[in-house]
Amino acid sequence: MIHLDRLVNVLGGYGARLIGSERLRRRELRSVAMYDPLDEAPPLGDALLAVGVESAEEAVRLAERARATVVIVRSATEPDAEVRERLKSGGLALLIVEPDVTWSQVSGVVYALVLEGRETEAGRGPSDLFALADTIAAEVDGPVTIEDRSSRVVAYSAAQADTDRVRRRTLVDRTVPLQVRDRLEADGVFTRLATTTEPWFVPEIPELGMGGRTAAPIRVGRELLGSLWAVCDAPLGAERSRALREGAHTVGLHMLRARVSSDLERQVESESVIDLLEGSADPVQAAGRIGLLSAELRVIAFQARASAEPEASILQLFEQVTTGFGWSRPGRSTLLGTTVYTVLPCGADPTPAVEWVRSTTRGLPESPGLVAGVGGVADAAGLPASRQEADECLTLHAQTPEKTDPVVYDQAWHSVLLRRLRLVAESGRMPTRNPVADLVRNDAEYGTDHIRTLRTWLYSHGDLGRTAELLDLHPNTVRYRLRRMGTVTDLRLDDPEARVAMMVALAALADG
Repeated sequence: MIHLDRLVNVLGGYGARLIGSERLRRRELRSVAMYDPLDEAPPLGDALLAVGVESAEEAVRLAERARATVVIVRSATEPDAEVRERLKSGGLALLIVEPDVTWSQVSGVVYALVLEGRETEAGRGPSDLFALADTIAAEVDGPVTIEDRSSRVVAYSAAQADTDRVRRRTLVDRTVPLQVRDRLEADGVFTRLATTTEPWFVPEIPELGMGGRTAAPIRVGRELLGSLWAVCDAPLGAERSRALREGAHTVGLHMLRARVSSDLERQVESESVIDLLEGSADPVQAAGRIGLLSAELRVIAFQARASAEPEASILQLFEQVTTGFGWSRPGRSTLLGTTVYTVLPCGADPTPAVEWVRSTTRGLPESPGLVAGVGGVADAAGLPASRQEADECLTLHAQTPEKTDPVVYDQAWHSVLLRRLRLVAESGRMPTRNPVADLVRNDAEYGTDHIRTLRTWLYSHGDLGRTAELLDLHPNTVRYRLRRMGTVTDLRLDDPEARVAMMVALAALADG
């Protein structure tokens, strides 16, 4: 619940102006309605969005039918004296917003303030679906679980009673076990959820450790948002079935409101994270705005491996890492192109970052084949550098498809450095006539194995025995090959700077 005064003050930033008695500012707003010219039944709500209505007179008439306290309209003209008198006599308020402000902006503010501004008895707002789950559980006399369309747990009731093994595992993993999902899919449960509006009983599956359930689809209009499950040994009676159906309807409204609020929160969060990654003018303030108060942060970069639907995979991940209210998530994220970036509080030990990546990918309903890179530790001002490191580690991970864990800069800095040197070498500034290039041409023309021999010798720090062992050759053979290379090109193996330069040139060949 909020007061009209709060709505007026916020929309005032969009150029809105209030027409009506100042006393109305103290009125409470608890609901929102949106005018739809195709809807025969008039919408009811304390705040009415007169979408598509240009006349103040028509807007006031609609507000009277909606029993609204305030009606919001986009208009460039002031209401006439007759409309003002009608507002005064009817105890109504009119909020006029400038035409250059879109309805999407206005509706986002109104819905977020009025609906997300209310509080439950638990004091945690309407998005506290756990409190709602407790209420429904009490009405149906059994433990309740609220799940989204991917069978991920959104909320559940506190009372567990003698719950079965599947419910316990579902609550721990925050998702229905894959084996159970496959069985429910095969039994047509999900198909029925998509087509029905009524609760129905799902018999127990003893071999999987699942007891009986009554399932109800969670819908808003035609859109299926998820499902509501009540543990029960037999079909619910008419009264409890009605309570479950009505509970599913209420949950749907709450989930829709939470999605509206989440979209607004995601937008603010995403813009702030981009600001930090690209170098904010005031990074400490930008980080504090989204709750990143730690002085030790890391950037984590995600991309989807080449697959049939890489965009769908990365969007699925972005939804995963931004689901829930900010305080309930350790990191803050944004989506830039095909890369999801998360700024995560993490100190010198990168283990928590690696564990977070693991738990995040495990939480996805299906493995989309993700690669990830973890940048070095930095404060808010150093996040652009950590982002570059994360991007480079991401590239290294993509080049090692067998690796499942993310590549961490702390452990792969040498590979990052060599990659940077390769990029410089490949930019066209590396001399095309050098010992390594000469040996490459000789190998191609005569079938020799000089490049592999030289690389192994350099990487073995000139140790003939180790080089011979790695190449499965006799040490004398290695000596012979090195002498032969000296007749092809000027190696200068005794020059430290020449050896370093040849290692860089060899590294440039690694991807070529």
